[in-house]
Amino acid sequence: MFDVATLTTFILVVLGLFLIPGPAVLLVFTRTLQGGRRTGILTGLGIAAGDFIHTLCAAAGLSALLMTSALAFNVVKFAGAAYLIYLGVAALRAPPAAPTRPTVAPVSAGKAFLLAIPAELLNPKTALFFLAFLPQFVHPQQGSSFLQFAVLGLIFVAMSAAYTTLIVLAIRPLGRLVKRLGWLARWQNKMIGGIFISLGLKVATQSR
Repeated sequence: MFDVATLTTFILVVLGLFLIPGPAVLLVFTRTLQGGRRTGILTGLGIAAGDFIHTLCAAAGLSALLMTSALAFNVVKFAGAAYLIYLGVAALRAPPAAPTRPTVAPVSAGKAFLLAIPAELLNPKTALFFLAFLPQFVHPQQGSSFLQFAVLGLIFVAMSAAYTTLIVLAIRPLGRLVKRLGWLARWQNKMIGGIFISLGLKVATQSR
């Protein structure tokens, strides 16, 4: 269904995406400080569940479209490429800044999981990213588009859950490391911007 190059590119790009301290990561961080590791891990799992629902929605809306014509494929391709390049340019232009933690009321671990799902589902930037991102790795000639979407979504969800769990387990040592690596905070946006611009250019030149 997927060749090694496609899966490798997908995994590398997802890892690059995880370097951005977005609302989901900040929510996991906040919940962990409030309720401990179990609450933090379940918050991360709730976010991963929300991401998979985004995947299914993108699959339902785009799998049939990608099968219809070369024109439809090119529209999705160039729209996705433009969005990824936009993210890259925005990251390059963004000044380094310490992200602020969201303000949330303390809750139990189980409720933290349930609240994390709609928090991720109702993030319009996440929905837009999935619509632009996943289709670039789906090739109708290699089998069911819906199945490809689902597999990519499961990979993303597994990586997301593993990543947030690692963050929860490493919050204290990670905090000390970040303080020592001040240069990383200064160059983080530049590195992320380069990743997204490179992906956008790659997407723009790929064939159906």
